[in-house]
Amino acid sequence: MIRKLEEIISAAKGLPRKKLVVACGEDPHTIEAVARAGREGLVEVIVVGNRKKIEEVAGKHGVDPSVFTIVNIEDNRAALKQAVKTVREGQGDILMKGLVGTPDYMKAILDRENGLVPPNGLLSHVTVMEVPAYHKLLVVSDVAVLVLPDLEQKLKILGYAVEVAQALGIENPYAYIISSVETVSQKVPSTVDAAIIKVMAERGQIKGAKVEGPAALDLALSKESAAIKGFKGEGAGEADILIFPNLETGNVFYKACSLLAGARLAGLVVGTTAPCVMTSRGDSEESKFYAIGLAALVSARRGGRL
Repeated sequence: MIRKLEEIISAAKGLPRKKLVVACGEDPHTIEAVARAGREGLVEVIVVGNRKKIEEVAGKHGVDPSVFTIVNIEDNRAALKQAVKTVREGQGDILMKGLVGTPDYMKAILDRENGLVPPNGLLSHVTVMEVPAYHKLLVVSDVAVLVLPDLEQKLKILGYAVEVAQALGIENPYAYIISSVETVSQKVPSTVDAAIIKVMAERGQIKGAKVEGPAALDLALSKESAAIKGFKGEGAGEADILIFPNLETGNVFYKACSLLAGARLAGLVVGTTAPCVMTSRGDSEESKFYAIGLAALVSARRGGRL
């Protein structure tokens, strides 16, 4: 079981290398991250974008551009389209966002004819967080894509999170469906969804995780709080997965952990035919590097190598 982000990198290094295709990889943090991933043998890197800009930025930041292959396409939209096409056609295993806006990146992935979403697929986002105050990694969703998921969407979100947790070696993770209270109330709709999901898991309709909910955040993450409140839920204080009721809740948790608690992060777009790295253009080189390692693990698991 992987408990630190560094362990993701160690695990990925022991796998056959996947091909990472970077769309518009023209910013310093992306170039530094993919160059490091290439040097350390995590992935083979293909950067699609303006060759002159890529080489210029690489030179300014001490990166040898020979560690990756550059496909020269000067127009950003054309470069993004080509990067997605490369992965769609099986010439790449992982897609990564470079210096391109999130709406454009998502639009390219969602394109019905040329994108990376299977029929009836649902796009979501999973983040793996290493929070200094917690004793293991947390897999959280959705903090970036689905604004107000309904019950069916929450079930898919949970499935994606379980897939990522299993790629981390957590074969039967504790998954907590988060709300503000533990009692079921029509006045708090998220408690109703959480209760239904828990019952479905108890009946064997959800595989691969031990599901608890509805539950407040403190009960999922603190054994002391659970004991004080008399909460008897399975895995109290030991949550591996947190499923949030809506994007606002998840996003606030994500940013609070990052900015105030010093959390380190690795995020992926999921529900796609191939793992897609989506970090903010302002995210650190380290965060992008860990996301590449996570994508390599997920890709390997899908290929039956984990």
